[in-house]
Amino acid sequence: MIVKMTHRKPKKSYGHSGHRFYCCTWGGPDTITAYAMEDNELWLRHFLGLLVQFGGAFYIFLLAWKGMPLNILAIPVFVAGLIKYGERTWALRSASSSHFRDDMLPRPDPGPNYAKIMGDYTLQKSQGFNVSFKPVTEPSAKVNCFDPDAPVLEVGYALFKTFKRLFADLILTFRDRENSQSFFCNTDWKKAFDVVEVELGFMYDVLYTKASVSYCRWGHLLRSVSLSFTVSTFAAFLIIDKHEYSSIDLIITFLLLVGAIVLEIYAIIVLLSSDWTMLCLSKHKKAFSCCRLPILLPAEKRWSNSMVQYNLLSLCLKEKPIKCLGPLRKLPYVHEMWWKYRLGQDEGILHRFSHVYEMLEEYSYKSYVTVSTDLKELIFQHLKEKSNSAKGQSNANAIYKQLCAGRGDLVLKKEKYNCHSNLGWSVEEDFDQSILLWHIATDLLYYTDEQDQNGSSVRTPDWRATSKLVSDYMLYLLVMRPFMLPDGIGQMRFQDSCAEAIQFFQDNKADIEGRTKACQKFLRVNTEVSPLEVKGDKSKSVLFDAVRLAKSVKSLKRDGEHWSNEKRWEMICDVWMEMLCYAASQCGWKEHAQQLRRGGELLTHVWLPMAHFGISEHFKISQGHARSSVVVN
Repeated sequence: MIVKMTHRKPKKSYGHSGHRFYCCTWGGPDTITAYAMEDNELWLRHFLGLLVQFGGAFYIFLLAWKGMPLNILAIPVFVAGLIKYGERTWALRSASSSHFRDDMLPRPDPGPNYAKIMGDYTLQKSQGFNVSFKPVTEPSAKVNCFDPDAPVLEVGYALFKTFKRLFADLILTFRDRENSQSFFCNTDWKKAFDVVEVELGFMYDVLYTKASVSYCRWGHLLRSVSLSFTVSTFAAFLIIDKHEYSSIDLIITFLLLVGAIVLEIYAIIVLLSSDWTMLCLSKHKKAFSCCRLPILLPAEKRWSNSMVQYNLLSLCLKEKPIKCLGPLRKLPYVHEMWWKYRLGQDEGILHRFSHVYEMLEEYSYKSYVTVSTDLKELIFQHLKEKSNSAKGQSNANAIYKQLCAGRGDLVLKKEKYNCHSNLGWSVEEDFDQSILLWHIATDLLYYTDEQDQNGSSVRTPDWRATSKLVSDYMLYLLVMRPFMLPDGIGQMRFQDSCAEAIQFFQDNKADIEGRTKACQKFLRVNTEVSPLEVKGDKSKSVLFDAVRLAKSVKSLKRDGEHWSNEKRWEMICDVWMEMLCYAASQCGWKEHAQQLRRGGELLTHVWLPMAHFGISEHFKISQGHARSSVVVN
């Protein structure tokens, strides 16, 4: 907001300015208050900044006070600025981890008065009565908005109020799981992902915007005060006598007041166009509850609906060289030194330059693709199948825990595949190693599967394309988002595997043209003896272990016959689905929350549906109080 102060300009100047001007922009926009989760933790610093700026502004206000009309008009603008800054500070405090968690904790509940009940029990028993306890079943609460036919916005908000506890690392009850499963197990994949988008949209608003302040009663009141003070100041400014003031000051003050009013109006349009307002209107059954002011402000996407692709073979084959550095690297001496460094033979003067180049190289090989409908449907069906396998079982909790720990081994043990004895070694290593093994093996099979490339199968390309999408996405997480995966030495394994692949390509440069030729060349290598026995374990490369895995997948048989391409790719896709779910369940809530400010990760849109299907370790409370009544015979 603006604080503008002016007094009468003197006829003569004696070494000082004839007017004083002060302008401060407080509070920031409503659409964003924090650029990272760490900003919320610094709310005390912002509160200190509020006190300092308030003190400075108030001091200048006193110095500039001359009892003139413009001095008086500065008071409501001053209050409006204080409100805006206070809103932001309060929003940051509400989103800080400690306060966010405390706000969701229930009130302390001592439970039934055990000492009193046992006292009555002892008294009745001492008098010779036959005393026993009869359990009283608590009525189960049915949530109407979890009806599969309910509007997406209402279901998303109802689930958000319950499952936002996941973002504070709090536990959920088994009743929460049953209510959530009642919706997700009886709806289609499209509506399920729409509900998840709504939930994460609300979560983003709470963590990174002023939503926790703007959409409450106090927020509405403060918004009204701020707007009315700004508009009234502007109206009074237009009608007061201004001929005694400097023209430059008047023009600047006019523009600043107009700008402040425009920003306030825009903020109100954003507020009226948000999901929070639509939800409030829909609850009151208003006729205009579906309006979102599309002419003034079109609705924004809740999620980018994209996933990043990163491929090891593409990187090692140099399919996308950095153009600005291409001529330099073609120089004979620089080219030789560079390859020596990439092969680990020499560091030399390129050691420092290499880090910058590798960073540019990583981003040049990173690409974005839209999350396909096939992938969403497969994720939904995979989670639904897992959830149904545990529902109604006497040991359901143990089964859900086992499902959370599955990282490909459960798929290989399925009766329709039954290939754990052949491929189980590939999913029993460190998780980052399993990702690299299956990523390289998927590429080797993808580019050498002639039947799929010719399009002779109808269903196979769907499994095949989906496997490739998830494979490249998981490698992106391993290389560029390692904090979202379990701890390991994935970066070291990736670098060593790249170095071995580059060395292999250098030795066979004449026979390799493109990915298909490269993959065929890899599969011709004799891998009868384990690479560990031949090379030792100093190098963490898994390149030729992945070649062995690809050959093992190709040689799978059932009843003496080789698997069809469709069945092979279905198995590979199922393994990737389980790996994706395992990565989502192992990623911490803070990492999921941090990705919301970047548009959201596919991994987060898998993690939340897993919790809705009950596949989570956050469900710990089995029942409420065991209410019992004393029965005296």
